[in-house]
Amino acid sequence: MTETPAPITQNRPLEGVLWMLAAGLTFVAVNGTVRWLGTDLPAAQSAFLRFAFGVVILLPTLAGVLRAGVPRGAWPLVAGRGAIHTVAVICWFYAMARLPVAEVTAIGFLNPVCVTLGAVVFFGEKLAFRRIVAVLVALLGALIVLRPGLREIEPGHLAQLLAAICFGGSYLFAKRLSQMVGAATVVALMSLSVTLGLLPFALAAWVPVTPTQLAALAVVAGAATVGHYCMTRAFIAAPMAVTQPVTFLQLIWASLLGVLAFAEPVDLYVLLGGGVMIAAISYITWRETVLRGRAVTPPPDAPRV
Repeated sequence: MTETPAPITQNRPLEGVLWMLAAGLTFVAVNGTVRWLGTDLPAAQSAFLRFAFGVVILLPTLAGVLRAGVPRGAWPLVAGRGAIHTVAVICWFYAMARLPVAEVTAIGFLNPVCVTLGAVVFFGEKLAFRRIVAVLVALLGALIVLRPGLREIEPGHLAQLLAAICFGGSYLFAKRLSQMVGAATVVALMSLSVTLGLLPFALAAWVPVTPTQLAALAVVAGAATVGHYCMTRAFIAAPMAVTQPVTFLQLIWASLLGVLAFAEPVDLYVLLGGGVMIAAISYITWRETVLRGRAVTPPPDAPRV
């Protein structure tokens, strides 16, 4: 059966938030596994193996997609997303193996900011004053965590900065693709295009891989595939400006992971910044739920589907 795109109603904020929460939890599991792997494998090789496993997982979906065909206008978007996502994952694997989990997560908060602003510029989504203030407050929380100017900036920080920007661009491509094809197709085509993009970089730096490393990267692939699917469903359910701020919650989960799994010290600035972010996200999510609920209430004579 040919997959059809889900309708882009963008009027279900609670559903979008729940999908994004599920995505965030799976991505934190991915973070912890990559952090555990460390620096024994080159970043490009680790990223390639993760995406190669993802392609294997998605082979049934990919076969169906290729048989059914993809709209001609979608292929440039698939290629563009594949290219920018390739850069993003190499930088992310490099940073994740070298920085504390909470730091990588905090720098990644530039991602939803870029996505929210990009959605306004490219998709015409509205950014009301209260939402602007909430995003700025959340960003202030991230700055409290990072404390720029008060410590040395390492290559890992720069790599994660570039990764955050590139991931933001990738998510914008995903948003446009979700209007043309179904969520499973978006994820499958991303896995295939990024695997092909990573292949030459991985071969240039290849080192022997142990069975344990392969197993860990297979886990990463499974969790990340689920996370990307949940994220795509969130994009379909609600505007990005509603769903993206929820990703700030990952800082709290990442901080707990760092303390419990890797004995990373508790940082009071992380707790303070995380509290500021949670407050901003809670307000903006509640406000959007109220406003959207009013907007989508159908008139008495509306047809029932």
